[in-house]
Amino acid sequence: MTVARTGEAPGPDTPPEAVEGRILEEDVQRLRQRIGIPTPALSESYNPVADRTSISHYAFGNGEDNPLFHDPDYGRASRWRGQIAPPTFLVSAGINETRKSTDPEIKKLFKGVFRGVGKYYSGVRWEWFKPVYAGDDIFEESWLSDVQEKTSSFGAGSRSIMETTRSFYVDRAGLPFATRDESYVNIERGASRKGGKFAGVERARYTPEEIERIDADYAKEVVRGAEPRWWEDVEVGESIGHVVKGPTTVVDVISNQMARGWGGYGPGPLRYAWKLRRRMPAFYVEDEYGVPDVVQRLHWDQRRAEAVGLPAPYDYGQMRTAWLAHVVTNWMGDDAWLWRLENQLRSFNFLGDTHWCSGEVVGKRVEDGHHVVELSLRATNQRGEVTASGSAVVILPSREHGPVVLPTPPAELRRRGAAIAAKAANRSRGLLSE
Repeated sequence: MTVARTGEAPGPDTPPEAVEGRILEEDVQRLRQRIGIPTPALSESYNPVADRTSISHYAFGNGEDNPLFHDPDYGRASRWRGQIAPPTFLVSAGINETRKSTDPEIKKLFKGVFRGVGKYYSGVRWEWFKPVYAGDDIFEESWLSDVQEKTSSFGAGSRSIMETTRSFYVDRAGLPFATRDESYVNIERGASRKGGKFAGVERARYTPEEIERIDADYAKEVVRGAEPRWWEDVEVGESIGHVVKGPTTVVDVISNQMARGWGGYGPGPLRYAWKLRRRMPAFYVEDEYGVPDVVQRLHWDQRRAEAVGLPAPYDYGQMRTAWLAHVVTNWMGDDAWLWRLENQLRSFNFLGDTHWCSGEVVGKRVEDGHHVVELSLRATNQRGEVTASGSAVVILPSREHGPVVLPTPPAELRRRGAAIAAKAANRSRGLLSE
């Protein structure tokens, strides 16, 4: 996903070089000073509270038909005694209660940085501590945790800035659900176009026979479900199978938006778009017909994608993270627990691309009393390119030692969760001035 920062909106005849932002050192320093400061939400999350339909819609939007995520009756018969959300559901969820600061110095820090610079999803690291059920209230606190300078191959070796934000999700009592450490890279758009990295890439075309082979892979997908996968039975080196995703279409991108909403900037239709244009004019660039539209449209607009040096529109990074989680939950079965998942994007998933998400067992151990396996994961497209790679740690039931025990969050997270709940109570009592 790419975004633009606040500023003046260019017109349809403005040359690209006149609207492409630059990475300024003063912006980098201001970004570094934000590290550790809780960040107010730019817009309300799509699913502030989990319910049966939002959980099911999220799974549907990522092409995941595991009944544990859709069917309350099936869930009640499982080890979890209810329908639970797919692991990455939390990307769509949570109430952020952080208020905008009244401190003039803090307000300066949170003014827009890197105006007109492209921002691309780079990767994520998740850690989960307990399931999300229908009816759960979810609260989120997020803060910038790291800023690093990088050299980007996509940007012709130009300067780029990697920023990582931690999102922390808790229930109403402050007990942790999960942490999400998500990274984005900021690249000057002019550099990305001049880099020419994708100059030789064309949108995929398929024969009827190739579509039949993809369909056959869809038909072979296996959901382990209620059959336990015992830790003792797993061998290092064994495959976890695969799920196929694609050929990617605009419907797939739309479905993902239906699953998790529009993301932090909160674009929307009609009057909602009009309101956002007044608040963030640089998020809108006029198309060839003179209509102001979101820069985010490069996920479905061919001409916008070409304008930033790409052969076709492309997916959202969260899609492939959800896809890798999908292949893991299919393999591990209902009685297991996905503890950690990490994913790094290596390239784009363009419209028309097909991906096979797969992996294998690379480790097996006892960690903090949990019987775990470590998985290596990847998403490989029809050109044989690995566009996403990562790893996962799964807690499995043990024949000898019994069912899965959920992991205990670190003490610092438990304390932070308690502080979030206590702060909300003090605000309600009028004891907190902000």
